[in-house]
Amino acid sequence: MRIIGIDPGLTRCGIGIVTAGPGRTVAFEHVEVLTSPSTAGQPERIHRIGSAIERLLDGERPDAVALERVFAQDNVASVMGVAQISGVVMFLAEQRGIPLALYTPNEVKAQVTGYGSADKTQVTTMVTRLLRLQAPPKPADAADALALAITHAWHLGRGGALNRVEGQPGGRASSGEPTPAQRAWREAEARQGRRRGPRGG
Repeated sequence: MRIIGIDPGLTRCGIGIVTAGPGRTVAFEHVEVLTSPSTAGQPERIHRIGSAIERLLDGERPDAVALERVFAQDNVASVMGVAQISGVVMFLAEQRGIPLALYTPNEVKAQVTGYGSADKTQVTTMVTRLLRLQAPPKPADAADALALAITHAWHLGRGGALNRVEGQPGGRASSGEPTPAQRAWREAEARQGRRRGPRGG
């Protein structure tokens, strides 16, 4: 099964493709980072990244898409760019009938490194080792995209669903209890809501 991992972003969008084999085996297929100039207008930048993703989906014909879930943070401008590209990915995947899964950054780190607070260097090191690459994928967006694809491959290897977007972020654990990453997500969302406060009508 061919899985494309996408680390969304307006300035840099990481793309990583792996093939999932029996058990936890994964094989490297492709990696690249799509870019758009910050000097261009917002519609032009979204179109540039979106067109490249469309080309990849049609050319590589993946069986599933693994997309990083937009995580609440204080940098609104950065979140907006990520959210815009995420929406484009969701639209293109749904249009083509490609199953899509969402994962929080902590879920990916925990799966690939065994540590939910791992830094980018640790993620890159493990991705390089797991895919038996001769050199680490660069920049970090490339490694993150491959890590997303690996995470979904292992999820499917455990009998998980191809689509993983409903309910709480990242889905629920088999026990029905939220994972630590999911709890952190909800707490961050609650804090963000409290900071914004109610708006007048």
